[in-house]
Amino acid sequence: MSSTTTRRPGPAAAPSPPGSRERLRRLASRLGPVLAVYGVLKLTGFAVFLVLLDSAGDFREKHVRFGGGARPWDVLGSWDGWWYQQIALHGYDPALEPVPGATGLITLEGNSAAFFPLYPALMRLVMEVTGLGPYGAGMTVSVVCSFVAALGIHAVTARLGGRRAGLVAVGLWAVWPGSGAEWAVYSESLYTALAAWACWAVTTRRWAAAGVLAFAAGLTRPTAVALAAALAVAGLLAVVRRREDWRRPLAAAAIAPLGTAGYLAWVGHRMGDWGGYTKLQEGAWGHTFDYGRHSLDVLTSVPVGHFDYLFAMPMEDIIGVGVVLLVPVLTVLLVRLRPPAVLVVYTVLSYLMVMATQQYFGNVSRYLLPLFPLYVPLALAMRRLSGPVLAAVLGTAAVASGSYAGYVLFELGVP
Repeated sequence: MSSTTTRRPGPAAAPSPPGSRERLRRLASRLGPVLAVYGVLKLTGFAVFLVLLDSAGDFREKHVRFGGGARPWDVLGSWDGWWYQQIALHGYDPALEPVPGATGLITLEGNSAAFFPLYPALMRLVMEVTGLGPYGAGMTVSVVCSFVAALGIHAVTARLGGRRAGLVAVGLWAVWPGSGAEWAVYSESLYTALAAWACWAVTTRRWAAAGVLAFAAGLTRPTAVALAAALAVAGLLAVVRRREDWRRPLAAAAIAPLGTAGYLAWVGHRMGDWGGYTKLQEGAWGHTFDYGRHSLDVLTSVPVGHFDYLFAMPMEDIIGVGVVLLVPVLTVLLVRLRPPAVLVVYTVLSYLMVMATQQYFGNVSRYLLPLFPLYVPLALAMRRLSGPVLAAVLGTAAVASGSYAGYVLFELGVP
């Protein structure tokens, strides 16, 4: 007799984890399109901007601090960029120094304490690590952070409307009015990157990360108080709706405003005046909270062709008026999408802070650049366009952005 042995199948072998090469491939497939869309569109506008600068040549007759330089790209380190470079080189010396005999709007000497510290601190770090000068370090920080911001904007938008909508939002970030400041010695790219990822962290309930990112944003720009308030509202809603244990949102809400508060307190202490930062902004730059009177003056003057208001810059102000009037429309469309509360609160409060402040009105296109949730309703509408049409629309906007978002900002106005 023969006997047979029946073998029972053993448990299936667990699939081996993907190797490092496979993980890199997957990461590249996720991030590559985002970086490519932003990079191509931004580089297009940037090239047009430099061509316009060189062909007009006006920068050659201006002071290096005020939109001038020996080469076209030097313009990108002027205005606020000059101050950031001085901070990276020499640090701070907060003081309220009167202008001798001044009785008008500007009564104080400009002081580096008006500029928040995280961006120049990163510049200094890059200088130490790479050996670059302050201009090269500032441009490096801004360019890298602009891509980080693009990834954050994509992450937030994709959660609401899918990857295609996220890519459109990234394209809008590259060509938005004021986007000339993204690749310049300015802090907009850093601040937008922090704000976008903080909002993403809130929407994914990563409260510790959200608090830390909002804290860092508070060391970058004073308008970060709007981000901190948005985080607090989102945390409160999460607790009320019993989606979260109260301790993590509370801790994040407590951490978020400390960056801004800490810097303002330090400046006040060094100046011997707890209101020193506000006095410096008002006395040296004419920036003051006026409940929107100056903005209303501009909005009622520009449409009728009058430019007799404070800090008038006709071409820049016309673009600024268009942006200011577009924001409420896009905000309503955003609210109709019922997005996470953090996006709405951040957008509305940031807008109100800008509009309620007396300043160079043309700067609003730059000050409103970090309001990335405004791109969401446009992105969701534009994602329905075919690839060629979408490329034509964003590509044309990229070419035009060299003028309206770059040249006008830096050469026909005061960024």
